[in-house]
Amino acid sequence: MQPSDLARHGAESAVFKGRLGEIYARMERVVPAVEWPFFAPDVAAILELKRRRDAIVLAHNYQTPEIYHGVADIVGDSLALARAAAKTEAKVIVLAGVHFMAETAKLLNPGKIVLIPDPRAGCSLAASITGADVRLLRERYPGVPVVTYVNTSAEVKAESDICCTSGNAVEVVESLGAPRVIFLPDEYLALNIAKQTKVEIIAWKGHCEVHERFTPEDIRAVRESYPGVTVLAHPECPPEVVAECDFAGSTAAMADYVGRERPGRVVLLTECSMSDNVALQYPDLDFVRPCNLCPHMKRITLKNIRHALETMTHEVTVAPEIAERARLSVERMLEIG
Repeated sequence: MQPSDLARHGAESAVFKGRLGEIYARMERVVPAVEWPFFAPDVAAILELKRRRDAIVLAHNYQTPEIYHGVADIVGDSLALARAAAKTEAKVIVLAGVHFMAETAKLLNPGKIVLIPDPRAGCSLAASITGADVRLLRERYPGVPVVTYVNTSAEVKAESDICCTSGNAVEVVESLGAPRVIFLPDEYLALNIAKQTKVEIIAWKGHCEVHERFTPEDIRAVRESYPGVTVLAHPECPPEVVAECDFAGSTAAMADYVGRERPGRVVLLTECSMSDNVALQYPDLDFVRPCNLCPHMKRITLKNIRHALETMTHEVTVAPEIAERARLSVERMLEIG
């Protein structure tokens, strides 16, 4: 063995010991050992940068395991991250997710620095509607309250009465005490909610580019290949997909279902990394993996999280005239739970 080989072997061995070794142990079932030496230096650097910057990393359930289990301080769905953003005492928030999530964190923490590692991490739902669209809808349906999914820009939130997530949408809709509401922008989520409430739902035509690709045929094929499998779907999936599933709910609700019901074999119809992250919590269960990648979530990496903390970029800002009104919509949602 050459001296360079000895040095490399020693460095690789070190990343499996101490603090880095403990972190790797959380994800070894889904991150091959050969990959960890490439991730470990960035993980170590991020941990130190968080300490120096008084920073916290919030990571969505769709982040890859080396982020989710390696450097995140708080993980969860959009609602959980919004709640965490409202409570954190850290001076700096790094949002390992997409841009609307970082905007929401900024709305709830106007005096803190909020960073997104890649500002190109967008969302097809957020891109499907503008504040001007909401104003036109109000003209078309005067007096009808507007419920806006958190997967929207701050500009759209500012034109709305209240926000919601997939986890609390029914509660939010019914909290308004109105016979009908405008629900934006996810058409499929709106249609799935309409089946759970007597409130009339007026929907927009936005779709999630991850969930809209699932079909009933996908579910039938899985059931044929894996008899007895339990199929869980996100309510952003088309209604005909939800109708074929055993359970539909937010990412948090799906994870809770797995922990509560302990299905021997399960498939999660959502973004690919979700299955990896939930599977690590339940090593005795068999997770089948038909999934779709979110190209925006995958723009967030360990390297650009590290770069964000090193350079304090990219900072998320919201114009004051928009922020004040948008913040009210988010805070109203958090009051409901």
